[in-house]
Amino acid sequence: MPVLLASESAPTLYELLVLLKKQSGLDWTLAEPDAQTQAQQLKICGIGSLGQAGPSELSFLSNPKLRDQLHHTQAAAVFVQADDLAAMQQPAQFIAVVCDSPYFAYALVAQWFEQHRLQRLPQGIHPTAVIHPSAVIADGVHIGPYAVLEAQAQIGPGCRIDAGCYVGKAVQIGADTHLYPRAVLYRDTVVGARCIIHSGVVLGADGFGFAPHPDQSGQWVKIAQLGNVQIGNDVEIGANTTIDRGALDATIVHDGVKLDNQIMVGHNVSIGAHTAVAACVGIAGSTHIGARCIIGGAAMISGHLSIADDVQISGGTAITSSINQSSRYTGVYPYQQHKQWQRNAAVISQLSTLRKRVRDLERTLADQSVNTEK
Repeated sequence: MPVLLASESAPTLYELLVLLKKQSGLDWTLAEPDAQTQAQQLKICGIGSLGQAGPSELSFLSNPKLRDQLHHTQAAAVFVQADDLAAMQQPAQFIAVVCDSPYFAYALVAQWFEQHRLQRLPQGIHPTAVIHPSAVIADGVHIGPYAVLEAQAQIGPGCRIDAGCYVGKAVQIGADTHLYPRAVLYRDTVVGARCIIHSGVVLGADGFGFAPHPDQSGQWVKIAQLGNVQIGNDVEIGANTTIDRGALDATIVHDGVKLDNQIMVGHNVSIGAHTAVAACVGIAGSTHIGARCIIGGAAMISGHLSIADDVQISGGTAITSSINQSSRYTGVYPYQQHKQWQRNAAVISQLSTLRKRVRDLERTLADQSVNTEK
């Protein structure tokens, strides 16, 4: 029971379903002819998994392997596909809401409850917040304890700036964006509307740019990072993820991108719209990633590359050259017992030599074949 509303403030199942259809186009039907009357009376106080949901909660089945849980769930109503419902060997003890994508339906319901939770949070500007007189703050903004807003910062309507956040000079934040505690936005960072930026995120720190000193061996000269970070609309950035500012041009994260926790995005990177990146990925500077890509956890992407739209990269894969074709790419060597891995690694280290020997043998055989034919 991750969310629980008092019955007097909870919507009926029918009200909730109608609202979801109006807002998102979710197409649903009730399995039983008399279920609409029940749905108009049933209050939905929360959501839960099939195994944990209670008699006033809504659940869902998205994995057919879990069909058996439908026989035992205590949920009041369940989003379910028609095939899964038909496979039940006994009448359902819940109101079955039939739809093509129960997981999508669950996401919409979870979002509704989250918005309800946010609406009940404290509003207003805390007296300990430090706000420069030139900062522009729109209506309906919440600024928490010890948050700092520097000169010329612009905060859009409905934003939440939680405790301890730092918003640097000339930062722009769009409407209804939420900064969780201790997020840091360096100067000139631009964030779109309806973004979610979790704790520990740093946007706009210096990129890793240094030039070797021509006269003094081993010394480095810092390259001033004069660009900024630009975040589109509806972007979510997970805890402790860092996005460096560009050296000259901007580092850009386009609309709808979803970034997990502890991701490193280097300077002048561009991430295309609606791309999703899992935790612990490192993206080196000046790489351009296309739209709608899916990048698995701990993948490593070298700098100055281009990755096409709709590419999938498996977790732990190292991408060291550009990808021009949409497909799934995997470069993870299967784990083994250490001694077996050592034996295989010894063979791999000799592959170039083996390749040369095979080519030489192929040429020899080809020459012999030609001589035989003569």
